[in-house]
Amino acid sequence: MATAESDPRTDPTMDRLVGNLLKERVELEVDKIFRALVKLKGSDLHMKVGQPPIVRVNGTLKPLNRPPVENEEMVRLLVPMMDERARKIFEEDGGADFAYVVEVDGVNWRFRVNMLKQLGKIGLVARRVNNYIPPFQGLFLPGSIEHLCHYDQGMILLAGVTGSGKSTTIGSMLNYINSIYSKHILTLEDPIEFVFTEDKCLINQREVGQDVRNFEIGMKHAVREDPDIILVGEMRDQETFMTAIHAAETGHLVFGTIHASSAPTTIGRILDLFPEEMHGAIRSAITFNMKGIVAQKLLPSIKPGVGRVPTCEIMTFTPMIQKLVLEGKDSKLPDAIRIGAAEGMQDFTMSLKGLIDSELIDRPTAFAVAPNKDALKMALKGIEVSQPGII
Repeated sequence: MATAESDPRTDPTMDRLVGNLLKERVELEVDKIFRALVKLKGSDLHMKVGQPPIVRVNGTLKPLNRPPVENEEMVRLLVPMMDERARKIFEEDGGADFAYVVEVDGVNWRFRVNMLKQLGKIGLVARRVNNYIPPFQGLFLPGSIEHLCHYDQGMILLAGVTGSGKSTTIGSMLNYINSIYSKHILTLEDPIEFVFTEDKCLINQREVGQDVRNFEIGMKHAVREDPDIILVGEMRDQETFMTAIHAAETGHLVFGTIHASSAPTTIGRILDLFPEEMHGAIRSAITFNMKGIVAQKLLPSIKPGVGRVPTCEIMTFTPMIQKLVLEGKDSKLPDAIRIGAAEGMQDFTMSLKGLIDSELIDRPTAFAVAPNKDALKMALKGIEVSQPGII
């Protein structure tokens, strides 16, 4: 998100963790391309045969000023980035995820890399991980996000497409918890993104492949490692969700991410992971363990010095939301969110209006992404939409 650009500092923990990695390898030719990304304040790097390297800056793709990378050069640039494990996975699966670190002007920058094949040729997509984790205010997140950090147990999901800022929001939430509570935070990531500096919390971060063989073994160990809070990464299959929900049921606060376009549709996205005969049991598990779902999208900002800001939809699991989920009345969840503002909820319409009023985005940007353009138009005129009965 936007404000990490203004303070790209590292911390001693980061330096200790990455120092050995930097010493173990020689300077690679591809590093200069990563440095160009950092200096342009880009978020992503794309490398495809036949194209120059392309960076995403404030949501827009821009080619670097250099010739296209042909196949032989691409192999020379990218293959040395992979260690033995990543190369084996790449050869077997046609793709591999791993962390990569590059020093830029004395600062160690981390990248989340996906090495891939397309049309038989090697390519890369890398996401820059900001070294500094901004607070809620610096990310322009709604205040009700803070309330979700005070639960002792349950599940909190961040929903959105790739690149919507989910990981940054979770990082900010965990850092906030780290600043006020004395708890044990355990993360299981593939790969590790933010490296946290311990404040009041004890924090252990485990990377799949490096620290533990796979996710299943990592979660089996996790419940025996006395965590209060567990970050499990992406809910991508039945096993991940069931393991996470079991951890929530047994007294842990579990954070995770999921690919869904809104808070209400997240329920259906979870159910899609399971056969229909299990839906009743899954609805019950969600009802009694989910504390909140935050869906977000990143939008270009008009505020000077701010690149992008999130528009957020927040659904907290009040008795009304619990009843609708348990009874399968998902179509009524949007109405319940709209009337739940006093309980910290908001829909995208409310969020977009707030961003416009705060002069963080312009109206064309808001209307381009608004799920209900008529509702946004009325909200900007100060007209409240009448609420139908939701029971």
